[in-house]
Amino acid sequence: MRVHIGGDHAAYQLHQELIAFLEGEGHEVNDHGPFDLDPEDDYPVFVLRAAEAVAADSGSFGIVLGGSGNGEQMAANKVVGVRAALCYNDELAQLAREHNDARIISIGARMNTVEQARSMVRTFLATPFSGEERHRRRIDMVTGYEGSKTLPELH
Repeated sequence: MRVHIGGDHAAYQLHQELIAFLEGEGHEVNDHGPFDLDPEDDYPVFVLRAAEAVAADSGSFGIVLGGSGNGEQMAANKVVGVRAALCYNDELAQLAREHNDARIISIGARMNTVEQARSMVRTFLATPFSGEERHRRRIDMVTGYEGSKTLPELH
């Protein structure tokens, strides 16, 4: 499986740990940076590249990393066609895939241990989208709004 990864200085060590973990699990990893530890770097530089790559690479997934994961998730979600989910445990990672067909997981390096991050990534990548009609309908509403800015009809 192809996995695009990008983050910032606050998650640099986790970024490196996850690359080694993913390669060890047999995944093809595309690293969008950072490529060295720079306390002054800016997460959008790397996160937007990773998110753009996921959007352009059908069937791939992404991981974005920061101190909290909040800004990284927000940035990734600005890329048309991307659904990024901020996760803090395995259940959120599973639900992001099962219910929302998210293709990017956002993780806060200051919020999770390396072991927790590995487990969330493993869960996220292994969980298929359920395909249930109610989940498809909701995703379609969000995607429709993203394109036309038309609000879904009230029921």
